[in-house]
Amino acid sequence: MLKTFRNAWKIEDLRKKILFTLLILLLFRLGVAIPVPFINREALAEWFTAASEGNMLNYLDMLTGGSFSQATIFALAVTPYINSSIIIQLLTVAIPALERLAKEGEEGQHKINRITRYSTVGIAVVMGFAYYMLLRNQSALSDTGLFAAIVIVLCFTAGSMLITWLGEQIDSKGIGNGISLLIFVGIISRLTNLPSAVMTFVSIGSVYWWYYLYLALYVLFVVGSVLFVVFLTNAERRIPVMYAKRVVGRKQYGGQNTHIPMKVNMSGVLPVIFASSLVSIPATILTFFPSIETKGGFWASFLGFFKYTNWGYAVVYALLIFAFNYFYVAIQYNPVEIANNLRKNSGTIPGIRPGKPTSDFLTKALRKITFIGAIALVLVAVLPIVLGKITGISMSLAGTSLLIVVGVALDVCRSMESYMLMRHHKGFLE
Repeated sequence: MLKTFRNAWKIEDLRKKILFTLLILLLFRLGVAIPVPFINREALAEWFTAASEGNMLNYLDMLTGGSFSQATIFALAVTPYINSSIIIQLLTVAIPALERLAKEGEEGQHKINRITRYSTVGIAVVMGFAYYMLLRNQSALSDTGLFAAIVIVLCFTAGSMLITWLGEQIDSKGIGNGISLLIFVGIISRLTNLPSAVMTFVSIGSVYWWYYLYLALYVLFVVGSVLFVVFLTNAERRIPVMYAKRVVGRKQYGGQNTHIPMKVNMSGVLPVIFASSLVSIPATILTFFPSIETKGGFWASFLGFFKYTNWGYAVVYALLIFAFNYFYVAIQYNPVEIANNLRKNSGTIPGIRPGKPTSDFLTKALRKITFIGAIALVLVAVLPIVLGKITGISMSLAGTSLLIVVGVALDVCRSMESYMLMRHHKGFLE
C-alpha cells in the first residue's frame, strides 16, 4: 500500500490535487483557531463544558471540529450549507418547479445550486444571530452593543460562506468531496482527546482491575465498528438486468447483461444526523432554561427523559433513525420510474415481467434492503451509548462520527483509485 502511495505521488496531476486539498484543509484548521471579536473565551469555555453534554450543542461542535465551542469565525462551519442542501432536496420532491429544474440536466442543476447558496446565506444569518443571543445570555461577550452584534453575526455568516467556498474549490480542483472532507478533518481533530480517555481507563484500572476489561472492550468495539461500517458502506444487492437486442440500420444495440445496484446503506449518515439533531432538542431546551429542571414537575420530567444519560434517549434515537432511513430512501429511490425506464430500453429482470410486476419486485427488494440498512445504522449509532453507560465514559455521537469518517475515507480512496486507473497505474487498494 505504501508503494502505491509512492506511485500516486509520482503522477503530477494527482500530486497537485492532493497538495491543493491539503492546503485548503490547512486553511480550514487555521480559521478554526481565529475567534470572532468581543468574545469572553474563559466564560464561554466554562459554560460550554458544563452544558453541552448530550445535546445539540455537542452535535454542532462535532460537525464544526470544535470551532463552535470556541466561537471562532468558522463556528457555523458547513452546517448552514448542509441544512440548505437538505431543505432544497426535500422541496425538489414537493415543488413541481424545482422538480423540473432537477430534470433539466446541467443547467437546471446549476440553478438549483445557486438557490442552495442563497438559502445558505439566509440560514447562516439566522444561525449566527441565534448563536449571538446564546453567547449574550450566557455572559460570554465583552460588549453587548448593536455594533458588536452586527460584527459577530457577520463574522459567523462570512466564515460559513468562506468555508463553503473552500469546499467547492476542493470539488473542482482537489480530490474527494470538499464539504465531506472538511467535516472529516474537523472530527479527526477531536481525536486529540483520545489519549486522555485511554489514560482515564488506565488510572482507574490501577485501582479497579476490571476497568482494564472495559478498555479492551472499548478497543474491540472501535476496531469492530470500523470494519462493520466499511462493510455496511460497500454492501449492496445487485439485481440482474437483461437487455434485448435491437438492430438499427447496420448497428446492433443492447443484448448485454448488467445489474441495478441497491446499496444497503443507501441513505448514508443523514438519518443518524437528523435523528441526533431532533432527539437532542429537549436537552438543549433544558440548557437554555435551567429553571425548568430546578422547579421540577411534568416538563422537567418530560425533557429530562431525553437526556443522553437516560435509556429513553437511546430508544427514541433508534426509532427516529428507522423513520428517517425509510423516509430518505423513499424520496431518493422510485421503483416505478426505474421499471418504466427498463421497459423503454427493452430491459427486463430475469423471471419478472415488465411494468407493474417489475416495480412491485423492486419495491419489495427495496423494503428488505432498507430494513437491513436501518438495523445496521441503529447498531452503529446506539451501541456507543450502551457501551458508554456500561463503562461510565461518555461516547456521545461516536456512531455519527464513525460513519462520516469511514465514509469519507472510502470515498477519497475510490477517487484516488479512479485517477490511477485512468493512467494505467496499479490499483490504489491492491
